[in-house]
Amino acid sequence: MEHSTYKKWSAEFIGTFWLTLGGCGSAVLAAAFPGVGIGLLGVSLAFGLTVVTGAYALGPISGGHFNPAVSIGLAAAGRFKASQLAGYIVSQVLGAIAAAGILYLIATGKPGADIGGFATNGYGEHSPGKYSLYAAALCEVVMTAVFLIVILGSTAKRAAGGFAGLSIGLCLTLIHLISIPVTNTSVNPARSTGPALFGPSYAVSELWLFWVAPIVGAIIGAVIYRALLSNSNDD
Repeated sequence: MEHSTYKKWSAEFIGTFWLTLGGCGSAVLAAAFPGVGIGLLGVSLAFGLTVVTGAYALGPISGGHFNPAVSIGLAAAGRFKASQLAGYIVSQVLGAIAAAGILYLIATGKPGADIGGFATNGYGEHSPGKYSLYAAALCEVVMTAVFLIVILGSTAKRAAGGFAGLSIGLCLTLIHLISIPVTNTSVNPARSTGPALFGPSYAVSELWLFWVAPIVGAIIGAVIYRALLSNSNDD
């Protein structure tokens, strides 16, 4: 196996680790902290900042996916080799699990600690706004589809150089501002898997949706971009 492959896997592990620790950590540790209370806006910005910082630091090594749905969507769009999917997805999931484990140790490191929902995703009774399975699925599919369109457009050869990371990070911030009340925002199966393994028991039973919906949305976004927006100079 090529040495560069390990570097790509390592970059995806670290990037997804940072996304999960930074984004979910802001929700678990800071969102409701007395005197701080960063709330929905702060958590949304935290997720966006993890992508911006990770994209510029690690993107040159691996492409900066940090998300199984993104990797699958890029493969569907012809921007990523399908043969590399397994290594990327495993690295991303392991990175998210490692981050969730560290976050759990931090969050429980005080007397009377209560991790609450532990930044997990859910629908129905476990949706922050009590939105139905249908509403949650539709939200995740549409948000991920738009996310892929923004990623593909921002990283196309005709796009302005050097701004892809910023555009993608701001898009993820906006996605969280819209969808935190619906599902607590996934659009990323790895980010959902890590906290689910350490959070409330319901999170694992509902995790299937936060794999299926983002992947379906990513493929839809890739198909829309290729059919309506791409040109021969994009790849």
